[in-house]
Amino acid sequence: MDAFGGLLDLSALGIEYGTLLMFGLLFALLLAGIPLAYVTLLVALIFAVFWFGPMSVPLITSRVYSFVSSFVFVSVPMFVLMAALLDRSGIARDLFDTMKMVGGRLRGAAAVQTIFVAVVLAAMSGIIGGEIVLLGLLALPQMLRLGYDRSLAIGVICAGGSLGTMIPPSIVLIIYGLTANVSIGALFSSAFLPGLMLAAFYVIYVLVRCHFQPELAPLPEPDTRPLAERLRLLKGIVLPVCVVAFVLGSIYGGIASVTEASAVGVAGVLLSVVVRGEFSFGMLKAAALQTLSTCGMIVWIGIGASALVGVFNLMGGIDFVSGMLTGVSDDPLVVILVMMAILFLLGMFLDWVGIALLTMPIFVPVVVDLGYDPVWFGVLFAMNMQVSFLTPPFGPAAFYLKSVAPPEISLADIFRALVPFICLQVLAVGLLIAFPVIAGG
Repeated sequence: MDAFGGLLDLSALGIEYGTLLMFGLLFALLLAGIPLAYVTLLVALIFAVFWFGPMSVPLITSRVYSFVSSFVFVSVPMFVLMAALLDRSGIARDLFDTMKMVGGRLRGAAAVQTIFVAVVLAAMSGIIGGEIVLLGLLALPQMLRLGYDRSLAIGVICAGGSLGTMIPPSIVLIIYGLTANVSIGALFSSAFLPGLMLAAFYVIYVLVRCHFQPELAPLPEPDTRPLAERLRLLKGIVLPVCVVAFVLGSIYGGIASVTEASAVGVAGVLLSVVVRGEFSFGMLKAAALQTLSTCGMIVWIGIGASALVGVFNLMGGIDFVSGMLTGVSDDPLVVILVMMAILFLLGMFLDWVGIALLTMPIFVPVVVDLGYDPVWFGVLFAMNMQVSFLTPPFGPAAFYLKSVAPPEISLADIFRALVPFICLQVLAVGLLIAFPVIAGG
């Protein structure tokens, strides 16, 4: 078909050169500094009009509507609101102070406590940026004051703070479930053990390094706080921890859907803030605005990516790329490794939301055809995205920490500190591939 009376007909290129042109244009516009959401939507409109003609535009709108109208998508702003309220309360501070009471006289205890706090914060929100900022404000100054090695402290905070990609209720897993049409409850259940496994890797690494290099972490100071203050701290975190247990327990037990549990979680966190005497309408307004900003970004990226994938599918592109992937090797494991390599490279330059929405409609059907469980692949994807939060040049974790770190700590210092933890994450990805049973696969 000649678009606009033969003015420009991209379909004459064929699917091979059309795919090359589409992704070349995509990356050229991204390098020009245009946000991903606008780039994907613009490229989708260009190819829809000049490949099929103007009458194809309604097909894009129908695909976008199916994405944004999903009931499960309501859980995303709920969990983001939980994280925003957590950011503005003293729950994280009290949780960190409480953890100091259980570390004992173990060398490296403050770093281990930081990882434990990161796991609990991840289970409360599923949002990564706020968690890293919180830990950067609470844990980094304390570890530096105690004499911890700066690189070790930085690595623990960024790696621990990124556990939100794996520990339910992970927004990464929710978006994957929506894109791949996979049960989010099953994803949460399968991701819990791998998330704890990765946290355990961090703890073991810290303890082993501190054992062989005692100069990295001094022995902790004795806790001289009176018993009354310790009991107050314990009481201050009982209700938030109960909220986490109830939200995740209701999902795992099949009592409530993810969306219903997220609403209960918001109500529980709000109740916790009120009971603690920290609630104000100004706080609620700020949390709501932060939620609106974050979810707006996710929705717009989702709209653009859904439109682009829809057009690419109509062009025959998904079948073309699937054929290329399966043609790489007769060994299904090699195909999975190629997918992981592609995700790793994309993670160095793109946001995880865009990666999920652009690649999963192509990858998941191939994974299913190869005989693999899409739930296992979702956990594998989330673990891969965990790596992307730390890898340069655009590792978001480094920039989140830099925003609250002392001025003498440069981005180069942060990225260098992350290298051992990136290696641990790659090891975890390898173990998930070699032993799918870890994720219930």
